[in-house]
This record gives sequence, C-alpha cells and structure tokens, in this order.
Amino acid sequence: MSTLNLLLFILFLLAIGLGWFMGRRFKRSVKPSKETLPMAYFSGLDYLIDNRTEEAIESFINALEVNSDNLPAHLALAKLLRRKGDIDKAVSIHQTLLKRKDLSDYDRARVKLALSRDFLALGLLDRAEESALPLSVQSDHKKIRYHALELLIRLYEQEGEWSRALQSADLLPLSRRESLHHDLAHYHCELAEQALAKSDFKLALNELESALDIDAHCARANLAIARVCLQQSQWRSAINALRSVAKQAPYFIPETLSPMRRCYEALGEDTDYALYLQQTIKHHPSTSVMLALAEFKRDREGVFAAGLFITEALKVRPSVKGFNRLIDMHIEHGSASARESLLNLRALTQQLELSKPVYRCHHCGYSGRNLVWQCPSCKRWGSIRPIQGLEGE
Repeated sequence: MSTLNLLLFILFLLAIGLGWFMGRRFKRSVKPSKETLPMAYFSGLDYLIDNRTEEAIESFINALEVNSDNLPAHLALAKLLRRKGDIDKAVSIHQTLLKRKDLSDYDRARVKLALSRDFLALGLLDRAEESALPLSVQSDHKKIRYHALELLIRLYEQEGEWSRALQSADLLPLSRRESLHHDLAHYHCELAEQALAKSDFKLALNELESALDIDAHCARANLAIARVCLQQSQWRSAINALRSVAKQAPYFIPETLSPMRRCYEALGEDTDYALYLQQTIKHHPSTSVMLALAEFKRDREGVFAAGLFITEALKVRPSVKGFNRLIDMHIEHGSASARESLLNLRALTQQLELSKPVYRCHHCGYSGRNLVWQCPSCKRWGSIRPIQGLEGE
C-alpha cells in the first residue's frame, strides 16, 4: 500500500471511529452508560500502524458489529473490501444488513444497490441484474434509481447487450447521460458492426449516424462509415468520412491512408491524393503519411527519388518504420554486393519492428499490435491510439 493510500485509509478508519464514538457519546447524553470503545477498535489501530491491513480490517469489522446501527460505516467498509478484492466479505456484510428489520426503505435500497455491485464485481451478472433491475424502475429515490441504471448499463456492456444498455441510458436524465456519451456512441458502433456482419448496410449507417449524434468526435463511427461506403463503391462519401476522421482525431490519420488511396485511385484522381498527403503531413506529421508520400513518389519518379525523400524526412522525424522502408528501397535499388548485408540488417530490424506494440492505451498504458476500441485492461472506450515517436508514428 502506498504512503498516500495508507494515509487515506487511516483517515477513513479514524472517521469510522469518530462516528462510532460520537454515536456512543450521544447515547450517553440520553442515558448514562459505562460503555467505552471496544478493544477490537484499538486492536485495529495497532494493526494499521504495523501496516497489517488484513488484520486491521477484521478488527474494525468486529468493532462495528458492536454498533450495528452505524449503516454508513458498514457500507463504506464493505466498499473498501470490494475494492481490495475481498468481495465475498462485502457480500456477507450486505446480506447481513438486509436481514435487519429496522432498515428504512431508502437504506434497504442502498444496501441492495451495493450488493448488486458486489455481484457485478464477482461476475455474477444474472444476480447483479436481478438485484439492480427492480431498483432502476421501482425506487422512489432518484439517486438510487439513477445509480441502478448506470450499474445496469455496465452490466449489459459486459454481456454485449448493446441495445439494452442504450435503453437503460435513455431512462437517465440528460445531465447524467452526458457523462456517458462517449461510451454510448461506441455501443451504437457495436450495433453497426453486428449489422455489417449481416450485410445490412442501411441499419449499420443508421447506427453510425446515431453514434455521431451522441458524440460528434467519434472517429470510430466515421471510419466505419467509410468502410460501408467502400463496400458500395461510394468513393466520394468514403473520402468525406475519412477526412472527418482527420478533423476528429488526427492520431487516427494512419488508419485512413489505405482506404483513402483506394478511393482516389478509383476516381482517377491521384494528384488530389498527393495534395491531400502534402497538406496532412504539414499539419499532422506522422511516419505513415510520410511513407504514403514516398510510395506515391516512387510510383511517379522511381525508387531512388523515394529513398532520398525518406532519408531527408527521417532527419526531421526519425522512426524505426521509416528506417526499415528505406532499407527495403536500398535492397531494391542497391548493388548486388551490398544486398546480402542489407538483407541481414533488414531481418534484424524487422524482428525489432514486429516485437514492438503499435497501439497504446493513453489511460492505463496497455499496448498491443491490434487496434481495439475498448481497452482490455482498463475497459475505457476509445482510449487506444497509435503509438507516437521513434517506435511508432
């Protein structure tokens, strides 16, 4: 446990102790009593000072059991247990609380909601839904209802039930739905992917337009729209969608280059494609754009001119990918005597390139070679981007 986390943990437990003590003090003011803080409380403090958090938690649970009316403390401690991974203990606390007859309707709903979170953390999705669903439609307390709906949205996300997740989101007020707009746009994109798998282009486009209505910066939606347009040979529409990606998220420009070239070639407008690349590299330089320009130059002016162009570009923006392409061109253009050495060098640099990730989550740092729209590690949507710098773009 870090120093900061330990400090927060101490403050949290001291707050529990203070709340317990004030509760006792209030009772003494009503009726004299000789009761004092339980020994388990002091044992917990000793364990905490010794950094023995497991024993400390057990001791504080025992201390709180003496004063079982302290519901907020029970809920807070169970939340801490869940975050630490002791979910079974959290479930036990919540189930014990639900057996009490003196809970108000609001407090009972709070405990049920917390229990739903336990089940979700355990992967017991059916039980989590069974517990949260009534709260989302029957609770008289807006805060409980909204939290239950947000829990159901995450649950349906895990199950891939995108329509049900969106339906739950529709029941939230606009102010709370706004904080989820980024994720909701991706849910529509997921529905579009399902439609594309069935070649239902109309439904796919409707879902993608809905994604853009929710989040105008959803580059994934325009990339998918371009893909739909390409399958239907709608070259102009595809170009417009790909150009929109460059405005929404310039770091995704490398993903647009191959389909963009295909569109311009189909239209017979190669010069316009080169102009687009020149404008793009001026405002949003990247290795992929530079190499696309080099390929265009190679087709028009030959390997030597393309190699010279890459050499000059690498002086300004060095990259492993650019260096490897330059070696390829030297192998193709160079003398036979140098070719064997270059091939050996290329084999080594290719291994280096293939061993490195291409994409990285800007939130948690997860990296991989394939573009996925939800980070497998932190579960954030749209957080994975092409890596920049020497080993990337």
